[in-house]
Amino acid sequence: MQRSLISAAIILALAALPAGAAPIRAHAGAAASVDTTTQLPRGVIPTHYQVSLTPDAAAASFRARAVVSIIVAKATNTITLNAADLTFSKVTLTPAAGGAERDAAVAVDADAQTATFTFGAPVAPGIYHLALDYTGVIGTQAVGLFSLDYPGADGKPQRALYTQFENSDARRMMPSWDEPAYKASFALDVVVPAGQMAVSNMPATKTETLPDGRKHVSFATTPKMSTYLLFFALDDFERATAKVEGTEVGVVTRRGALPQAKFALDASQAILREYNDYFGVRYPLPKLDNVAGAGRSQFFSAMENWGAIFTFEYALLLDPTIATQHDREEIFATAAHEMAHQWFGDLVTMRWWDDLWLNEGFASWMESRTTARLHPEWNTQLGAVDVRETAMRRDSVAGTHPVVQHVATVEQANQAFDEITYSKGESVIRMLEAYVGENAWKNGVRAYMKANAYGNTVSDDLWKQIEKAAGKPVTAIAHDFTLQPGVPLIKVGEPVCRNGMTTVPLTQAEFTRDRADKTPLAWRVPVIAQIAGNGKQAATLVSGGKGAITVPGCGAVIVNAGQSGYYRTLYTSADFAQLAERFASLAPIDQTGLLADSSALGQAGLQPASDVLDLVKATPAGADPAVWSRIAGMLDGLHSRYREQAAGGDTTRQRRFDAFAIARLAPLMAQVGWTARPGEPSAVANLRERLVVTLSDLGDPTVIAEARRRYAALATDAAAVPGPLRKTVMGVVAQHADAATWDQLHAAARSETTPLVRDQRYTLLATAEDRALAMRALQLALTDEPGLTVSASMISEVATRYPDLAFDFAVANLAKINERVDASSRSRYVARLAMGSSDPAMVGKLSAYAQANLAPTSRGDVEAAIAAIKDRIQVNTARLPEIDAWLARNAQ
Repeated sequence: MQRSLISAAIILALAALPAGAAPIRAHAGAAASVDTTTQLPRGVIPTHYQVSLTPDAAAASFRARAVVSIIVAKATNTITLNAADLTFSKVTLTPAAGGAERDAAVAVDADAQTATFTFGAPVAPGIYHLALDYTGVIGTQAVGLFSLDYPGADGKPQRALYTQFENSDARRMMPSWDEPAYKASFALDVVVPAGQMAVSNMPATKTETLPDGRKHVSFATTPKMSTYLLFFALDDFERATAKVEGTEVGVVTRRGALPQAKFALDASQAILREYNDYFGVRYPLPKLDNVAGAGRSQFFSAMENWGAIFTFEYALLLDPTIATQHDREEIFATAAHEMAHQWFGDLVTMRWWDDLWLNEGFASWMESRTTARLHPEWNTQLGAVDVRETAMRRDSVAGTHPVVQHVATVEQANQAFDEITYSKGESVIRMLEAYVGENAWKNGVRAYMKANAYGNTVSDDLWKQIEKAAGKPVTAIAHDFTLQPGVPLIKVGEPVCRNGMTTVPLTQAEFTRDRADKTPLAWRVPVIAQIAGNGKQAATLVSGGKGAITVPGCGAVIVNAGQSGYYRTLYTSADFAQLAERFASLAPIDQTGLLADSSALGQAGLQPASDVLDLVKATPAGADPAVWSRIAGMLDGLHSRYREQAAGGDTTRQRRFDAFAIARLAPLMAQVGWTARPGEPSAVANLRERLVVTLSDLGDPTVIAEARRRYAALATDAAAVPGPLRKTVMGVVAQHADAATWDQLHAAARSETTPLVRDQRYTLLATAEDRALAMRALQLALTDEPGLTVSASMISEVATRYPDLAFDFAVANLAKINERVDASSRSRYVARLAMGSSDPAMVGKLSAYAQANLAPTSRGDVEAAIAAIKDRIQVNTARLPEIDAWLARNAQ
């Protein structure tokens, strides 16, 4: 049995610490035991867990025994660890070197999620075995040990078991020091039905048949790792494997679904080879499975358990009857993200949730980098702008927070999994890599991995290695972008061209959508620029609020060329007009960035809101399909704003805008067509899907009629709609359904036996434009029929069109909603339903909801929703009239 040893120096350091749980902050270099936030008393350290588990899926309960090897650093009468929803029958402590067993009195604090074991006499410093016999519950949402029910291959109900422990839910299955810095090794053994397959982080080392017909499965001991990475699953599974550089790579699915996981298995092999090379450290476990589960969660789509990634089926399986090109790309990206975590997160783990972005931001960046590198034909690199926009939408309004933020409670840790952690984290990494260069960045990452393997880190540990490899002052720039919130704004002055070189003055301000009088923060901003049409770039660092850049050539200047920078770019009106004239000749990535910046700056009132429509008008039909996909999405977003205004009774403005958008997109749809052409680029398939969805939202009668025709033909011809368009076509039909059509779609969902298809069909029922049908979908979601993990997705889907209706419904049925949302999402789920509202009354409703249901420290998503609503109201009131005026000037 592998043990983790601790030095005498650390034991002495622990002994000197107080028994409180107050956070002690430090950003680099100090020992984890000294400066790591903890919610547990210090002085006891686990080194190894032996967990014996016997689940009873039918009874939704389990019994277990855990023997934890611990180091007691100073004499104590009590030992406190994390436990939630566990009932203890016996707790004993035995010296590791041998000696008398001591019983403990048990006190459970449900609110703190802890159990305290009190002994009759002080426990002297030393090494002990803490043995705990206990029982627990198997939940129906993805926290702790949980079940997912689905129709089996024979149509009979089937129940699978899985675990989900991030961020703080290992304590629901085993009493533990459930914090990332308390790394230990784990040895799991389970008693399970003979006909089912048990899966964990490590391979099974022994399987015994018990007298009652069940089997006892023992798994190999894990490396030293954090509690949240332990995994167990049980079902009538099938498994396929391949060997990659000494590692057994596998996919595990419910019986009958294995062929649909072939793409994921192939992708995993390619990704593992790439990561073994990139990180400079070979994947250290003997196997790496990706385990599929039916249903879904509001909190996550996949989880990076070391050696046993869990992924919901919609993010892992490719069902040919419904799979799109976008699905294929998402499955690859999800696998790339979770596999990146096997190094960034699993091998090297953030010390506390303050630095969660070290896991998620890096994995997000690695996912995008690897997808673009291994599948350049997918043309996904333009997605970098979408990632940036996702972050900036949150980061430019009140209620944002720094990338590195202090986390004091479990609920705050739950809420840290947001756009800032993921998307801003990814965008900052992309910017810093562009600043230091790809090779220097990679060398720094490799050094970081080697220096911190099996340990815990803070952000400065990474910056130290990058700075050393690059020979550039990275830390100061990184601190500007990670230790303070907000979005820099680079104002571009009048360019001056002399002797074939153009010099442009640059001024740094701050981009904010809702605080015009805010004193701007200061950043050191890496800036890359070039003359439009000239491939020669120049770079500078804007520091102290001002700077300048000189680029080869004369003409219109593109600032943030290549769009790697995390900042907005504001041009003078004359320079913007020049870029608009040259728009067709810009690189697609810069077309996308200019569209995004002009849209956001226009909505904030920093330039005319209609400028983005000048770019739309200037975009040629032959532009990159990904550029047109962004344009379609932007027009769809403006349509939704006009629809909100039309709800008051005046539909004239909406009809005029929709007519313009249809006139711009319908010819493109005719060019792309409904049927894929042999050898067409992947981006065209994605554009086709995007155009159908947007034109359906705009009410284009041609697209709606064609979708209905194709759907009707399915009744007599199963091949009438190709798989890549089937979801999209059914989505149009569901969106524009009348009561009879909705009933037909409902019957199809009810009779569907394939879990993945069934879940999607129930979600489609919630997309209806008809308000009465939207209410029927809400009511259906509170029944057991869709499945307890699908209900929340249905309600969220209604909220995309009717946020006020969905929010009011959720608040009125809060107890039932909480049964259908995993505990890690409850503090944020209801608030996010309201985020798309433009009703001023919603601000008061959200405040009342938060006051009645959320602790003051758990209201981050409520604050973000309120900021988004206020911004939406402001934009609709102040900026849509500028769009109206542009439409009037450009009427055909």
